[in-house]
Amino acid sequence: MSSEIEARVWESLKAVSFPGMSRDIVSFGFVRDVKIDSGRAVVRLRIQTQNQGAAEEVRARVQSAVARVEGVSAVEVLAEITRPPSPEETAARAIARDPRLLPEVKRVVAVASGKGGVGKSTVAANLAVALAKMGHATGLLDADIYGPSLPIMLGYQGARPRPSAAGNKLLPFTRFGVKTMSLGSILDADTPVIWRGPMVMKAIEQLLTDVEWGALDFLVIDLPPGTGDAQLTLTQKVPLSGAVIVTTPQDVALIDARKGLAMFTKVNVPVLGIVENMSSFACPHCGTVTHIFRHGGGERTAAELGCPFLGSIPLDPAIAEGGDAGLPIVVSQPEGPHAAAFRAVAEAVVRQAAEERPRLVIR
Repeated sequence: MSSEIEARVWESLKAVSFPGMSRDIVSFGFVRDVKIDSGRAVVRLRIQTQNQGAAEEVRARVQSAVARVEGVSAVEVLAEITRPPSPEETAARAIARDPRLLPEVKRVVAVASGKGGVGKSTVAANLAVALAKMGHATGLLDADIYGPSLPIMLGYQGARPRPSAAGNKLLPFTRFGVKTMSLGSILDADTPVIWRGPMVMKAIEQLLTDVEWGALDFLVIDLPPGTGDAQLTLTQKVPLSGAVIVTTPQDVALIDARKGLAMFTKVNVPVLGIVENMSSFACPHCGTVTHIFRHGGGERTAAELGCPFLGSIPLDPAIAEGGDAGLPIVVSQPEGPHAAAFRAVAEAVVRQAAEERPRLVIR
């Protein structure tokens, strides 16, 4: 008799639809099981939805539908309601972090920005060279797949050299004491990268796994701007020691910087701090300091979000000229104030990377 009542209960549940959907809760797989004991029906539901109200409505519909079944004298509906995973959580499960990846690299630091045009690659290049000058074994990976610029900034773009190989590994170039690799060293200069997300992710994985990075104290990774596939691949697959966010002082850049910060917090990557690039301009003739892009926004944002402020980099044509000429400012003018600013940032990164950073919560 109980089996007949159970069959009728299952049939009644097939008539219960999820609010706003045409499919029933049985075909959705929301009904875990049905048990009948002396006319008392116990229905167990497991519902995954962001809409708590819809889940409660399903519970009520089940209660009503089962109560009308012949032979049922009492109904108990037990519902387990969970939210579906976010895109970041789904990606985190899909891109499993490989503990064997970069086994000889002590710390991996990502240099990121919420938007383009803030000088992120310039900061990454000078940071890496400054770390090397401080005595740290340093590598620099250009992960900006769509716009790899580090071969130009480090001065090995002109001859268009191709990386050599040892066994099944590519050998990175060494410039100014920094081991470096970029997709720009592999593709022809005028070849556009018209790739969808999976190809971008695969290319980054190969730059990590198929390059002989060797023993490094720091591997600096120049991320593309924004919060897309490349960033997600790296943050989930590579054991990052932390992220450095590059911004300029104006509000529109700071808004995007906050988005970059939020991305790293969602994937549990420590934020080492914020660098304010193009902070101010000192006239070389009269010495007057002009805040072209306003002033102090990076430091204020760091204070608001409770993360370290790593330092300010002044705006100066010499920095851009050095990047175009393949001579980072810390190489071309090592005793100048700009090189000193980059050294200060590098020293702050070393300090922050050595600490256990708490996870930020972006509100």
